[in-house]
Amino acid sequence: MSARTVPEHFANREAAAELLARSLAAYDGKHPLVLAIPRGALPMGRIIANALHGDLDVVLVRKIGAPDNPEYAIGAVDEDGRIWTDPIVSRLGIDGQYIRDEAARQLKVIKARRVQYTPIHPAIDPQGRIVIVVDDGVATGATLGAALRLLRQQRPARLIAAFAVAPPDTIARLRPLADDLVYLSAPEPFRAVGEFFTDFREVKDDEVLQILRETPPPV
Repeated sequence: MSARTVPEHFANREAAAELLARSLAAYDGKHPLVLAIPRGALPMGRIIANALHGDLDVVLVRKIGAPDNPEYAIGAVDEDGRIWTDPIVSRLGIDGQYIRDEAARQLKVIKARRVQYTPIHPAIDPQGRIVIVVDDGVATGATLGAALRLLRQQRPARLIAAFAVAPPDTIARLRPLADDLVYLSAPEPFRAVGEFFTDFREVKDDEVLQILRETPPPV
C-alpha cells in the first residue's frame, strides 16, 4: 500500500490526477496500461497515462445502487455480467430479484458504452501488462472491486488501483484485490466522494468520446 501526505480536499479531478501521477512515477518507462472507470475517471486516466508514457483505455463496470439510495453502491456488475455484492446486502435484507434486475439494467449501459467506444478506441488486452485502474474516489469499493476482480482474471503482470480518496475501511477491503493501492487521502468521517473536491462536475459522454478519439493507439 502507498499513499502521499496531501490535503484531504482537491480542487478538481485533474489536480488529484497530477498528484496520483507523481505517486505512480515508479511505473514511468514501464509502459503501463491505465484503465479508467468511466465516466468520471477518464480525465484523470488521460493525465496519468500521459505522465507515465503508458496506454489509456477503459474498464467497464457499473454500480448497483441501494433501492432507497441509487448513489449508494451495494454491489456492481462487470462487463462479463458477473454480479458482485457487498455484505451489507444480506444485513439489509435486500431482495435478490432487485439485485438481478438492477444488474441487468446496468449491464445494458455497459454494453451500450462498449458499442459506442469500440469504433473509436478498440479495447486493449491487459494480459501480461502492468495495469493501473483509476477511479476518482471510492466510497463502498463495490465498483472498483468489481473492476479489479474482472481484470485479475485477465492475467495482468501487475495490478494497481489508484484513486484520490476513500475511507479506511474500504481501503482495507480493496487491499487483497490488487498488488498495490495508490491513494492520496483516507479521511474519516467519509460521506461521499464529491465532498472532497471543490469542482466535482459530471463528466459527459461527449467528453469521454473526445478523450478516446484523442488517445493514440497502443505501441
